[in-house]
Amino acid sequence: MPEQSNDYRVVVFGAGGVGKSSLVLRFVKGTFRDTYIPTILAIKSNVEAIPIMLVGNKSDETHREVETKDGEDQANRWKCAFMETSAKTNHNVTELFQELLNLDKKRNMSLNIDGKHSGKQSRAERLKGKCSVM
Repeated sequence: MPEQSNDYRVVVFGAGGVGKSSLVLRFVKGTFRDTYIPTILAIKSNVEAIPIMLVGNKSDETHREVETKDGEDQANRWKCAFMETSAKTNHNVTELFQELLNLDKKRNMSLNIDGKHSGKQSRAERLKGKCSVM
């Protein structure tokens, strides 16, 4: 039976100030910061066959930069899942990361069924492709 890893790497990217770090902080530490702290994110690998979810954050705001329908339409064009969240109110934060985990598990099951993974993998091989892009 292949060894399972509980390590997951998530890549979060988007325009500045949309709440990427706030979502991660809310999920990991259960906290929210009102102040803006810029973070630098880089993507260096191919994203094909990696679970992708488009996230509309700051759903608690009355003035919306992107309407729900526009987010849903874009997700349909990209053939990915869509979810609205609010790091500030903790709306759908846990559900977001749970859904990413579920998408990754489905992808790994598909890879195992197709016979692309052997039971003897190095840690690097097990972690390769464990990026979920939002």
